[in-house]
Amino acid sequence: MDLTEFEELIDRLGEDLSLWPDDRRSPAEELMARSSAAQALLEEARVLRQALAAPPVRAPKGLADRIAAAAAKMKGDTAEPRTEGETAGS
Repeated sequence: MDLTEFEELIDRLGEDLSLWPDDRRSPAEELMARSSAAQALLEEARVLRQALAAPPVRAPKGLADRIAAAAAKMKGDTAEPRTEGETAGS
């Protein structure tokens, strides 16, 4: 088994080698024993799986409102609203 085949099997069968069919698992374990690149591929797949399984990160309540308020303040509360394509001198 080479790295390309190993990576394809990780994509198809997942990063848990114990769930792989015996005829694929044994060559994969042999490759892992001699290849740091194979070990890195498997670790990368494990990290990715954990990241995808993690709960989503939520923004603090009211963050969008605070951002909009700060943007309005930077733009200037007294400025007249402009239509699309209109410039300050128009």
